[in-house]
Amino acid sequence: MYKVIKRLFDILLSGIALIILSPVILLTWVLVLIKLGSPAIFCQYRPGKNNKLFKLRKFRSMTNETDENGNLLPDYRRLTNFGKFLRTSNLDELPQLWNIFIGEMSFIGPRPKLLKDIIFFDEEQNKRSKVRPGITGLAQINGRNEACWDDVIRYDIEYVNTKNKFKLDVKIFFKTICLLFKRERTEECGSANHEFYYYGDYLLNTNKVSTMEYTEKIKMAKQILSKYEKVYTQKVKYVQEELEDLNEKFQ
Repeated sequence: MYKVIKRLFDILLSGIALIILSPVILLTWVLVLIKLGSPAIFCQYRPGKNNKLFKLRKFRSMTNETDENGNLLPDYRRLTNFGKFLRTSNLDELPQLWNIFIGEMSFIGPRPKLLKDIIFFDEEQNKRSKVRPGITGLAQINGRNEACWDDVIRYDIEYVNTKNKFKLDVKIFFKTICLLFKRERTEECGSANHEFYYYGDYLLNTNKVSTMEYTEKIKMAKQILSKYEKVYTQKVKYVQEELEDLNEKFQ
């Protein structure tokens, strides 16, 4: 019953939010195009429930500036004042309302991490994938700017193992609203504000994995993403061809 109620809540609230906030979303989209360029929305594959990959959507907050070799500049060089505003106001998260509406995410749950992060998780840590990822969660209301990787994972597993999730969801929901009014940004380790952006980097720098194991895991994550993107592209191409055939029949 809890899962049904939570999913209905996600659909209704995200649907209403998409309608009410549509002028804000449109204005933000236009401003991002003007100030940061195209595309306005940044898409990135993230592991969701049961580690099924989905496209996380966010408004861009950084430019595409590169060095003389064509490599992207460090995040702090590409993050503009406008981008910082998008992040502190949480406006960059608005496209994730669509992720929630179509069932890829929930309002409340562990924040979706990168594949190159979760590939380092052990069996216990991977329990966080048993639920849909969320925009906010237990880790975010208990640390925000201070929580680090070990704390975040511990909070995520605590959330998954909680029996009375309804009561906990209500607590997280209202505490998040309070923090939003204080204009505090939901950040934790794994954000650009911290020394170890990726979990693998954290493990390597704390000598919890060897250089060889680190390299193998990162390579594995890249291979998985490459295969997934190839399959996704083929599916899109197939659907486009089917639509073109259908259009020809009706002409």
